[in-house]
Amino acid sequence: MIGHLRGTVLEKHPNEVVIEAAGVGYEVQIPISTYTTLPGEGAAVALRIHTHVREDALTLFGFATAEEKAVFEKLISVSGIGPKLGITVLSGLPTADLIGAIRTRDVARLVRIPGVGKKTAERIVLELKDKLATMEVAGAAAAEQPGPAFTALEQDVLSALQNLGCSRAAAEAAVRKVSERGAPDGFEPFFRAAMAQIR
Repeated sequence: MIGHLRGTVLEKHPNEVVIEAAGVGYEVQIPISTYTTLPGEGAAVALRIHTHVREDALTLFGFATAEEKAVFEKLISVSGIGPKLGITVLSGLPTADLIGAIRTRDVARLVRIPGVGKKTAERIVLELKDKLATMEVAGAAAAEQPGPAFTALEQDVLSALQNLGCSRAAAEAAVRKVSERGAPDGFEPFFRAAMAQIR
């Protein structure tokens, strides 16, 4: 099993990065929090990897920190949560906030994540509350970094929202609302502000 991958960024998108290592390009599914830490194309990168094997597919999931990977692996241990939903949940809240919501049984906060209904949120809390009780998270969300030109930034946010299950119309409406109020600098704050507009 692949547990770590070091190489060069060939291309990156809000939910996926292609890393070239020893002449092979690996497609790696990633949460939004990992995307915001990635360097530009052509730069060196190293990710912690969870290898998910099914009869018909072998999928790599990458994480910038050990905490993200640990939370992901705990999420997919919950009945009814597969890797795709696990990535969506990690993308919906910063890791520290997600752990806090689970520890404090904040179901209302979890159901705001696209694809997470009340029963799923309650199951996450029930099964992970004690498992995450001792987990330490280094700091809260990363400091906001200045983002690229707004048009490119808005397209990245639209893409990320759609990848998480939002309709194009709902994603565009959310991005427009955030832009009208004065778009925040950086992908992650813009994305989270847009997510807050979905519901």
